[in-house]
Amino acid sequence: MPRRGQKPTHSFIDASRGTRIQKVIADAGLASRREAESMITQGLVRVNGELIDALPAWVDPSRDRITVDGRLLRPPEQHVYVMLHKPPGFVCTSSDPEGRRLVTDLVEHPSRVRLYSVGRLDFDSSGLLLMTNDGEFANRLTHPRYEVYKEYELMVKGSLGPEDVDRLEEGIFSPAEKTPGSRPQESHLKILRRDGERTVLTMELREGSNRQIRQLMADLGHPVKRMRRTRMGPVRLRGLAVGAWRDLTHSELSQLRQEAFADVATIQKRRASPSKNVTKSVGKNLRTTSRRSSTPQRTPAKNSNGRSIRGNGSSRRSAS
Repeated sequence: MPRRGQKPTHSFIDASRGTRIQKVIADAGLASRREAESMITQGLVRVNGELIDALPAWVDPSRDRITVDGRLLRPPEQHVYVMLHKPPGFVCTSSDPEGRRLVTDLVEHPSRVRLYSVGRLDFDSSGLLLMTNDGEFANRLTHPRYEVYKEYELMVKGSLGPEDVDRLEEGIFSPAEKTPGSRPQESHLKILRRDGERTVLTMELREGSNRQIRQLMADLGHPVKRMRRTRMGPVRLRGLAVGAWRDLTHSELSQLRQEAFADVATIQKRRASPSKNVTKSVGKNLRTTSRRSSTPQRTPAKNSNGRSIRGNGSSRRSAS
């Protein structure tokens, strides 16, 4: 049995060969690095049939046959990160009992790995959809705890008035439970243009879902005619035709990782940062206000003469 501290007699001592073997074992999910080192000292690890009797040892997991206690170590799966411009009429699941078309059918990646949607866009929505086989990365981008925001562009029926905007903010940007210590969502709502028949607006959410938005707009009497996701975190939908896809660039992936894997201190710093501006269309004028929403006492909207405008006071709970 190998002894701790002895000099290696194996042939895997060239650092240019690849990665330290204990890291390869840990990356495969078999053990922690410390546990992997213990396995090596117990004489349980072989590479291409050769006993690894001491550290250091460097291996190439894509070429070398590594066994631990007689079990073959599978090489770590290649992670793939894709941006898709989802068209309407597709579902973001791996199968559909109704036989509807799947977004996975749109991406034929040369790696042939099985990809999953990072979050979902409903059947009628379009826009930015990230796809990957990296489960932890996908969870970080979609779990409300990590507060990675999403931006949508909507076209709704009719002209949204200030009371509608207030009710929309109350329904979407308020915390699901107004309990002591509940934290407001920092979100951004901006009306781009409107006329008597339609309103176009953008909405930025840190929590909630596009299905929730559709329901609230329908309840307001302004059903959604078109919804498109335009951004997730720092990554925008640019340069992709509807139905087309591409791999994320190194820069995009780095920015997303920085956003998704932020530590607690960084997330708290985001919460404490100044809130974003919310632009509302009131009459023929545009008014910009600072918003940190969903406190029980809300500042009522005001018209161009400075008078308060009261809505019907209804509020809806935010769905996760």
